[in-house]
Amino acid sequence: SVAQVHFATITDRQGRVREVAVKVLRPDMLPVIEKDLSLMHMMAGWVEKLSDDGKRLKPREVVAEFDRHLHDELDLIREASSAAQLKRNMEGFDLVLIPEMYWDFCRPEVLVMERMKGIAISQVKQLRDAGVDIKKLASDGVTIFFTQVFRDGFFHADMHPGNIQVSLEPATFGRYILLDFGIIGSLTAVDKEYLAQNFTAFFRRDY
Repeated sequence: SVAQVHFATITDRQGRVREVAVKVLRPDMLPVIEKDLSLMHMMAGWVEKLSDDGKRLKPREVVAEFDRHLHDELDLIREASSAAQLKRNMEGFDLVLIPEMYWDFCRPEVLVMERMKGIAISQVKQLRDAGVDIKKLASDGVTIFFTQVFRDGFFHADMHPGNIQVSLEPATFGRYILLDFGIIGSLTAVDKEYLAQNFTAFFRRDY
């Protein structure tokens, strides 16, 4: 991980005390990443030259994509902006919670956001025991993702279990909580049309 998360309290402009999560970049990450990426670029070039299969897999393009996402993750202001955009897009959509960013405290190397409390999506037994409807949860997850992809063309692209929780708070019970906005995907209208055609073919088993 390029960052660590710590919990704290702050006083906002209205004098209210807020519980927050503070994401801090690990020190001196850029030189380490640049060194590793340089090695990966070199190896990708070798793979393309030495093997026909290597060319087909486009290793240099894969490493270039990895390079771009890693550098994006080193700018926490960019991450905060992505989170804020996603929160605006999902406003009024009662299936998902996205933390508020506290901009007065955010810097390229520090991100301060509302602390979210929930159960990791991978803790299925704990969620069942708490009374969460797992079938509805699965359906809501698909709805959230497809809405982000096909309606907005702007979606959370790092949705592994560590970044997804479920709220057990009475007012928001059963809603998804999204965390970590370092990798966000965006799609053009052409991209969305292409993806929709592929999904339709897949659902119809028209391979």
